[in-house]
Amino acid sequence: MPIEQLGHEAAELLSLTNGGEARSLNKLAELAAWQVPSCSGANAVVWRDGEVVSIASTHPDLAELAELQLKAGTGPLAEVIERGAAVSCPDTLDESRWPEFTEAALSRGVRCSVHLVRELPRGALVLSLFGVRPGVLDAESAPMADMLAAFGGAMLTNATAYNQAQRTASQLKDAVVARPVVDQAKGILMHALGCDADEALKRLRQESQRRHVKVTEVASEVVAAYGGEERRGAGNQGE
Repeated sequence: MPIEQLGHEAAELLSLTNGGEARSLNKLAELAAWQVPSCSGANAVVWRDGEVVSIASTHPDLAELAELQLKAGTGPLAEVIERGAAVSCPDTLDESRWPEFTEAALSRGVRCSVHLVRELPRGALVLSLFGVRPGVLDAESAPMADMLAAFGGAMLTNATAYNQAQRTASQLKDAVVARPVVDQAKGILMHALGCDADEALKRLRQESQRRHVKVTEVASEVVAAYGGEERRGAGNQGE
């Protein structure tokens, strides 16, 4: 593929960060299988806080191979996370480190694999590539795979930063909307209980914790109740 097209694909991969992690991982696995010479299929796996949170595979057999390793707790997928460095399996027929993995890989036509890792905030991305012929994939001889793993790591780091920014913006928006009603409820409690602002806020927080609801919900109820009392009082005066 021309380098211009590869650049386009990489840019598209980075642009997918706002479209969801699953979609981004699928694109990464597809690019690896398509772009890396002798690669017949790929997996992209995201670990966070010691657990797998996302898996994308270009073929159901490779997804099963990943699941088998995760269930057994052994195999190149587990080892690459433990080492924090690339792990290769030049020929599954001669491999003795992971008997369960090699048996399952051979039954699915996999003769070699390479597994690359990139650190992420609170976790890691593992890009696994598989070949149907022995010795055709290796961490040092697959610069394209290494570049794609780097792109994938950047993509997911950007996605994490984007999501954090979205959450912060949402929290700030909620705070701006909530503040007037909380201040109003504090004023009502200060008047009714003869307490200061800190004590009124403390009462609101205690009630929110007791009922496991937001402070703003408690404040809204206080304001609504006070408004009802005022309307009833005005009605009584008019009679």
